[in-house]
Amino acid sequence: MHSITVFCGANSGTDPVFTNQAFALGQTLAQLNIRVVYGGAKIGMMGAVADGALSGGGKVIGVIPWFLRKKEVAHENLTELIEVDSMHERKMKMHELSDGVIALPGGFGTLEEWFEMLTWAQLGLHQKPIGILNIGGFYDALCAQIQTMTDQGFLKESNRKMLLVSDRVEDLLAQMENYVAPEVGKWIEKEEV
Repeated sequence: MHSITVFCGANSGTDPVFTNQAFALGQTLAQLNIRVVYGGAKIGMMGAVADGALSGGGKVIGVIPWFLRKKEVAHENLTELIEVDSMHERKMKMHELSDGVIALPGGFGTLEEWFEMLTWAQLGLHQKPIGILNIGGFYDALCAQIQTMTDQGFLKESNRKMLLVSDRVEDLLAQMENYVAPEVGKWIEKEEV
């Protein structure tokens, strides 16, 4: 992998471990010569990831819609800051620029962006690895819900396995490097339930 999109919050959360781990992820990606693509802000989790990568000499591309540039306080010290017209264009550009996706803690926007990438993978629109860095168990409940979707017949097991999860950066990156996209379709036949 040469480039990873990181979806995460413009807020820092209540526990300093979130921003500390975001910074560490950025540093690790820089050490591995993996470019960071993210939402372009200098605040919150987003700023921590970017600053971590930049502190390690890494390349960081921010993608930010013009109407959020002021609200999210755009990071002006990036390798490149790309301004786009809409949230959809932001996701498309981030997708085009990356070889994989990692979600860190965040809110509605983080989940929406991350789930769209996961859905595109499920539909076979790309074969990129999609991961969660589960800092402090932040995504435990979401992972349990995804297992419930599988158990109740709304998600194939092979599609559930597309979701790569770890609480350790190195382990998650190893899973992503070794990822092989499923060859089966999304739809579940009656006899499969």
